[in-house]
Amino acid sequence: MSPPLVIRPATPADIVEISKLHARVFGPGRFARSAYRVREGKGHLSRFCLVACLGETIIASIRNTEISIGGKSGAVLLGPVAVDGAHRSLGLGKTLIHDALAAAKTGGAKLMVLVGDQPYYGRFGFKPVPMGQIVFPGPVNPQRILACELVADALSNYRGIIAAEPQAEARAQIAAKSVRATQS
Repeated sequence: MSPPLVIRPATPADIVEISKLHARVFGPGRFARSAYRVREGKGHLSRFCLVACLGETIIASIRNTEISIGGKSGAVLLGPVAVDGAHRSLGLGKTLIHDALAAAKTGGAKLMVLVGDQPYYGRFGFKPVPMGQIVFPGPVNPQRILACELVADALSNYRGIIAAEPQAEARAQIAAKSVRATQS
């Protein structure tokens, strides 16, 4: 009997295996991808990152980075989605995207953004962003910037440069320090 397929939140213990999966799927050019450029120096995981496992083996992952756009929080950058070549026929990419959208919406995000192909991502609700409304820190074809509104009319509230938000743990530490400071 083969091990069960499990989709779960990614943990810090998964980072090495996720990195190996990305190396196999995307090769050395992966570091030039837009999502990598946004995340540089900001940590590897967010609360919306997911992995698909067969037993203990990670066979697919989806990275999602909490971002601000023009200084406004509440958005998430989807990508990359990586599926091991031997498991591409299982529909894992589609499942991970659906699960990531649901997790982001449940988690309070208002907008999910990505750089990708409209014919593929359109089926998940992603639509082209008007030219110049959202800007990436590195070179990106602006016609490939897509957004999915998790809250009605959310896109109209976002304009400017994308930047990775601090990790949830860092936000919690900042909040705890602020509470201690006000109690002193």
